Amino acid sequence: MRALLVVNPKATTTSERTQDVLVRALASDLKLDVATTTHRGHAAQLARDAAVEGVDLVIALGGDGTVNEVANGVLANGPSPELPAVAVVPGGSTNVFARALGLPNDPVEATGVLLDALRGGRERRIGLGMADHRWFLFCAGFGLDAEVVARVEDRRARGSKSTPGLYVRSALRGFYRSGGTRRSGPLTLEAPGQEPVEGLCLGIVQNTNPWTYLGSRPVHACPDASFDTALDLFGLTKMSTLPTLRHLSRMLGSSGNGPKGRHVVSLHDCVTFTLKAEESVSLQVDGDHLGEHHTVTFRGVPRALRVIV
Repeated sequence: MRALLVVNPKATTTSERTQDVLVRALASDLKLDVATTTHRGHAAQLARDAAVEGVDLVIALGGDGTVNEVANGVLANGPSPELPAVAVVPGGSTNVFARALGLPNDPVEATGVLLDALRGGRERRIGLGMADHRWFLFCAGFGLDAEVVARVEDRRARGSKSTPGLYVRSALRGFYRSGGTRRSGPLTLEAPGQEPVEGLCLGIVQNTNPWTYLGSRPVHACPDASFDTALDLFGLTKMSTLPTLRHLSRMLGSSGNGPKGRHVVSLHDCVTFTLKAEESVSLQVDGDHLGEHHTVTFRGVPRALRVIV
């Protein structure tokens, strides 16, 4: 089997020595080429070229951003049975997609699982989401959570380490900078067959559960989201300290129940919907900030990607 291993050299949890061990292990079972990324968007280009060249498997060694780029490169011209399969060796700080697939968070253990899957012929076709023309694996966000991602990316560019604490501090700063309450948000939700919902403070779109992790703890904004259904949405039309803390407590709880209340807006297994804003607001997909937008249409695409698990 011809395979391309796309390595993000800045992956936060894999040393050069660990990467060398992983490469040797994979090369024992595969006709393996290795490519190291040098800039944002490079992983997508490498995966796109691999698909054109008829490579059988593209393996992403890195965090969720690297995996997202690989998926977007493989699917550059849309889903097809002829495209390479995708596999993941987690190397980032969070690795939501790999963990949602049931892979170990340790890269060496995950490589062992991948090799077992290849030997046993195990694969799975999963649905993905699209935010306009950008594919996403597990989540997208429009509004407040994307603003947090933008602040975290700015801090990381200035040398801060990506940790759960950095995300929490960035979220709290953004929340309290607005006075500790948001009584009405800038977003309007439009879904087929439903009246528009105005005044959303944020829109979290999930293609699977959990939404993210705080360290080892999963955060369940849309507990019913799944790779086997279309998209789920969690939104709030009002944010103030105590209700927001209650919502967060439910997201972190083990009951399997998502946030509820009269200011909660939710969709489940929705094929398409649109979020609009009068003034441009931040958009993120799979933890990468994609700038500011006025309107984003989200779609769920079934069985879009073949993954080895």
